[in-house]
Amino acid sequence: MPSNSIRPAITRRSAIAAATGLAASACAGNYARAQLDGMPPAADAIRQSRPAPAPNLTFLDAGGRKLSLANYRGSGLVVNVWATWCGPCVAEFPTLAALAPRLAGAGILVLPISIDADGLKPVQQFYASHGVRNLPILLDPNGNSPNTLNAPGIPVTIVVNPEGQLVGRTDGAADWNNARTIDLLTRLAGRTPAAMPTQAQTGFQPI
Repeated sequence: MPSNSIRPAITRRSAIAAATGLAASACAGNYARAQLDGMPPAADAIRQSRPAPAPNLTFLDAGGRKLSLANYRGSGLVVNVWATWCGPCVAEFPTLAALAPRLAGAGILVLPISIDADGLKPVQQFYASHGVRNLPILLDPNGNSPNTLNAPGIPVTIVVNPEGQLVGRTDGAADWNNARTIDLLTRLAGRTPAAMPTQAQTGFQPI
């Protein structure tokens, strides 16, 4: 599966190393320097697809309640699988946080799902230290989400329309907070999205 050529995803091997703490401090320390450095606009990285049933992702909220994407049916979704130890994930995270209020009027939610093995605590600390207040804390401490998405690593982001259908995907980090990306997401996943462009118009690659 192709990944972002500018900023590759963290692989499963890297994830294992990071989960043991070998990479965590370095990734966190590079947060400010990594922001937006070399990342393409998400509008250029998203691979659009014909609507198909979204993957069966399951995860927990901060209170430990089990959820799935079906709980959000009726809202468009930008679902980002990430971790606090993942440098590219940390780099793009501010753009996702900035994106969320700009999509609210179109009925689209940004859902970041952390695969930190330690669960709630590192994510709470990350949100607090970086002033993240407008995104939910969602957790997959067993790290099943990348496998469910058949992803080579993280970050990986999927776009789901209000009917619960997968309509786009990107592997690797991107800049989500820009006008072209907001326009594309609104068309793909807004509550009243425009008709899906044809393959001739978009050159979409099936996921």
